[in-house]
Amino acid sequence: MTPDKVAIVTAGGSGMGAECARRLAADGYKVAILSSSGKGEALAQELDGIGITGSNQSNDDLKRLVDATVEKWGRIDVLVNSAGHGPRAQIIEITDEQWHAGMDVYLMNVIRPVRLVTPIMQKQKSGAIVNISTAWAFEPSAMFPTSAVFRAGLAAYTKIFADTYAADNIRINNVLPGWIDSLPATEERRDAVPMKRYGTSAEVAATVAFLASDGAAYITGQNIKVDGGLTRSI
Repeated sequence: MTPDKVAIVTAGGSGMGAECARRLAADGYKVAILSSSGKGEALAQELDGIGITGSNQSNDDLKRLVDATVEKWGRIDVLVNSAGHGPRAQIIEITDEQWHAGMDVYLMNVIRPVRLVTPIMQKQKSGAIVNISTAWAFEPSAMFPTSAVFRAGLAAYTKIFADTYAADNIRINNVLPGWIDSLPATEERRDAVPMKRYGTSAEVAATVAFLASDGAAYITGQNIKVDGGLTRSI
């Protein structure tokens, strides 16, 4: 990897997003981080990167992030889209407003920044986009209804995008984590995993870093599970 590769991480102030930012920086990327909490700015300072406090639900905040990144480093090689947590309720008790909020958290969080970075990657004739999804996108759980519904939609979006922009050497893939150590642990959930443990944010970040790397140059439009064998559908 050349030393001037540049990565953007949205929702990167904590959890899996922050771990992805750390891993990419360790791999030699210049890193720009968006976070609504302000933790992204602190992490970016630690990593000698760019930190913007803002929301991935705001086109204006995302444009500030993209513009600042291009102004400083002149390119964007990798976009990692992380997310917060959307509404949870019994399936028929979810209100219209909650469904729309879920779409913002779990689907539009990808669509908005992808719209901004794609023209930049087209000019470069290269780019990799990695979205953090969920292991329950194809085997939905009543525990996470809005996440499962909209991340199933994200899988469809990803396949269409991959088909459309593969000729420009722009790749897009989803990482589907199961029970990860950034979530509260319970014995019941751990026992349901064939590997009998929670995964780590570092393991998710390692998968993201691989999909961003030249070693994954022939992988696009895929959904890669990091869930200890919890789900098995294709």
